[in-house]
Amino acid sequence: MPTTLSVDLRQRAVSAVAAGATCRQVAERFGVSRASVSRWSQQKQREGHVAPKPLGGDRRSGRLKAHADLILQIYRA
Repeated sequence: MPTTLSVDLRQRAVSAVAAGATCRQVAERFGVSRASVSRWSQQKQREGHVAPKPLGGDRRSGRLKAHADLILQIYRA
């Protein structure tokens, strides 16, 4: 399972872009992909931080809960 890169690295990369370096230059300097640097910069502008989103977790139960009444009604019938 992939791991996330540190918030410190993300902040340093975004700071380098803000200081005038291109995403390509920053990516080469820190050993990450250009796409990652670009995404982190966009996330910083949108959300004000570069923290990674949580990995894993349950993604299905919300859909089931949305239809719980209908499912229980059909089950009981």
